[in-house]
Parts: sequence; structure tokens; C-alpha cells
Amino acid sequence: MRHEVRFSGYGGQGIILSAVILGRAAALYDEKYAVQTQVYGPEARGGASMGQVVIDDLPILYPEVTDPDIYIIMSQQGFEKYGVAAREDAVMVLDADLVRSRPVCRYHEIPATAEAKENLGREIVANIVMMGALVAITGAVSRAAIERAVLDSVPKGTESLNTRALKRGFELGEQA
Repeated sequence: MRHEVRFSGYGGQGIILSAVILGRAAALYDEKYAVQTQVYGPEARGGASMGQVVIDDLPILYPEVTDPDIYIIMSQQGFEKYGVAAREDAVMVLDADLVRSRPVCRYHEIPATAEAKENLGREIVANIVMMGALVAITGAVSRAAIERAVLDSVPKGTESLNTRALKRGFELGEQA
């Protein structure tokens, strides 16, 4: 099955890393085809950021996302720039505390930033909470694949924190 996934937020939230992790999970651990691309705003931190992943069981002939069916939106600016035109049958996972707008498509509100800050002690893992929710809600990749890809991608010494963030995301996604 083909999925076109668009991540958006602002620089410093780990948007690009999230796209890389999802692509790695699909290609290396679920043995699917995957292509990842990214766009940065002019500012390294605080500007709009967007990452995209195409996942398919068949070879990918065109590497760009043209019609996303899954969105991960972690800021209002990201929603306005990259999520507002979501098609009605898409699925959107929103950071409940940072995105005020609501789309026309099916959506799930995940309090990722608040959860990361208040219960995990580090706001920087909000993107990993969102990854767990994404997998629980959509099944775009397997849980085992995303767990391995997260552990391969995060800095040494943060594996335990990121594993807890991912598992909390699974729980929040199941409840959404």
C-alpha cells in the first residue's frame, strides 16, 4: 500500500528527523520502498519546516509527495503553509497545543508537546511522541520497525527517553 506522508512544524521541532526516521523504518525494517525529501524555511530555528516521505510496496517512480494521505502537523504555521489544503479523505495528526486550526479531513489531536514537557521532562521529544501516535493511528509502518529506526537515529544516551516518548505516542494514538 502506498502512503504519502507530510510532516510540518517549525525548525527545531525535529520535523526533518521524523521524516528520516519514518523513511528508515519503512525501507530498512519493513522492507518497503521509501523516499524522503525536506524543505527548510530561511531560518534554521523557528521558520517553517517540512519533511515528506513516500512509502510503497512497489518501486517508487516519482520521489515527491504530490497528494498526501497522512499529515503530521506540529505548529499553526505548519498547518497554514502545508496542511490547509488536505484532501477530505486524508488523516491528520495535530499537536493539540500548538495547532489552533482544524482541517476538513479526519484528524486526531495529540498533546505531544505538553506530554513531552510535563510527563517526559524534555520538550524536544515531542516529535517522537507524534511518531508513536502516527504509527498507532495509521499503521504506515510496523511498531517494531519504528522502534528500531528511532533507536538507530537518536543521539547516544537518549535511547531510553526516546523509547518512552515513542511508547507514550502509541498510547495516545490508540486513545485518539
